[in-house]
Amino acid sequence: MNVIKDWAYRNLKGDPVIWFIVLLLSMLSILVVYSATGSLAYRHMGGDTEYYLIKHSGLVFLSLFAMWIAHKVDYRYYAKLSRLALYISVPLLLITWKFGTNINEASRWITIPIINQAFQPSDLAKLALLVTLAAMLSKKQKSIDDFQQAIIPMLLWVGLICGLIAMTNISTAVLLFATCMLMLFIGRVPVKFLVMLTFIGIVSGGAALTLGQRAGTAISRVESFFNDDEIPFQAKQAYIAIATGGLTGKGPGQSDQRNYLPHPYSDFVFAIILEEYGMIGGLFVLMLYLGLLYRGMKAAAESDRAYGGLLSAGLAFALVMQAMVNMGVAVGLGPITGLPLPLISMGGTSQLFTGLAIGIILSVSRGEIDDLGSPISNGYKNNMREAA
Repeated sequence: MNVIKDWAYRNLKGDPVIWFIVLLLSMLSILVVYSATGSLAYRHMGGDTEYYLIKHSGLVFLSLFAMWIAHKVDYRYYAKLSRLALYISVPLLLITWKFGTNINEASRWITIPIINQAFQPSDLAKLALLVTLAAMLSKKQKSIDDFQQAIIPMLLWVGLICGLIAMTNISTAVLLFATCMLMLFIGRVPVKFLVMLTFIGIVSGGAALTLGQRAGTAISRVESFFNDDEIPFQAKQAYIAIATGGLTGKGPGQSDQRNYLPHPYSDFVFAIILEEYGMIGGLFVLMLYLGLLYRGMKAAAESDRAYGGLLSAGLAFALVMQAMVNMGVAVGLGPITGLPLPLISMGGTSQLFTGLAIGIILSVSRGEIDDLGSPISNGYKNNMREAA
């Protein structure tokens, strides 16, 4: 036991509570995804029920490794990489929209040649935008009221990236836009400029609905949510899973609705958690995400520089807000979306970039390695402490 503690002390830096939460969610992910994909693997993999268990476990460990690598790097270097990642993301999003793999009437993936692996550019674009926005806000703290020099570049990047993502994935774009608005508010951007950004978001969203692929689907899902006479098939099966799970659940691997619920391993994985682990298990998962948000905000409040605080706050809010939306959809609090549950749902690109995002938060919690950069402003620091 002491050997494990010594190894963890030497190799796992940053907030230990975040590490603990991530490891718990990762272990739960392997258990739930194995249960949710058993029937799928049996039907499509010739009876090999361990196929998705092995594949998903490998992706979980890959995301943990990516998180470990990311947390070893001084977070300030990500500001230099993020702008390059944004320039790469724009053509990738356009290529995906026009020539990507179409699944459920949405082209969200492109296939990487040679390794034949699907890649979702929106995950790269989300992370790059949040890191870039944190860097831009921190550099412009002294001139944050200068619309032309400080605000316009931020508005353009937010509008462009969110608009391009909305062409194929409206729910992701809306969530990213809300996170950017929150970061701008924490970064002391005047309210009048936030109103302007909201207008830009509405225009970009309208253009994306007109030119994009998901307008009809988005409208029908919203209409179905407000239609009390007919419940969508996915929602109905999720409600059955929740109702039969009760307080303590049926037990690990005992789900029945995994055989009927579409995407029980991704979009509706929380319904499987509630069915197998009950209301107690669902509340436990909810508390883990809230704990992750709290520790991410704590790292932001204790950061000695504006960039680190904004970066940790933005990434923590993005992850936990997505988790809340996914869980809310499963229990009927919102219209159906295609958002996965971070750290738990089966996925490839999304898992990898979630690991990178948490690694960056851990890097912020480690603190600065040297004294480069400028101190944060008192107004910003007060905002961060109040938020935390």
